[in-house]
Amino acid sequence: MPRHFGFLASTLPAVALAAAFGAPAQAALAPGAQAPDFKAPAFLAGKPTQFSLAEARKTGPVVVYFFPAAETAGCNLEARLFAEAVDEFKKNGAKVIGVTAGNLDKLQAFSADTEKCSGKFPVAADPGAKIAKDYDATLAVRPGWSSRTSYVIGPDGKVLHAYSAMSPNDHVAETLEAVKAWKAAHR
Repeated sequence: MPRHFGFLASTLPAVALAAAFGAPAQAALAPGAQAPDFKAPAFLAGKPTQFSLAEARKTGPVVVYFFPAAETAGCNLEARLFAEAVDEFKKNGAKVIGVTAGNLDKLQAFSADTEKCSGKFPVAADPGAKIAKDYDATLAVRPGWSSRTSYVIGPDGKVLHAYSAMSPNDHVAETLEAVKAWKAAHR
């Protein structure tokens, strides 16, 4: 066997494992689907609260973004990006909620941290990833954890937009664009 095939054969299992661990399940709730309403314990600026999707969407769309675990590099970045954009979401009539099944013991501090959520939006605890399962937003090889999947839910409870990618970089842009499109259509 040529030398480069031996190298390829020896690296394929590691590449496949890394891809499988990092790959989220693809969001099954397509635009137009009815989003499951949920209530969950949450934290806002370090204070316990209760989040209700049905209540939140009474005044406009809600961005429900699932993230794997509080206090991990990608999730910290994603929370900071949403915190930086939360005023733009509000200006367009939307609320933001983060939902996670991972590192729930760190969620209260995570919600108040000025380098993460900065207390600008609530983050909800999802023990056992029950909400994530309803939204088909679990990691393929770690079903007890949320994937990085973002939804925009309209006031009528229908999915306006869904986006799944393990990179935290585009979730804000994807969801903000969908919120702006909704606002433009409802002027």
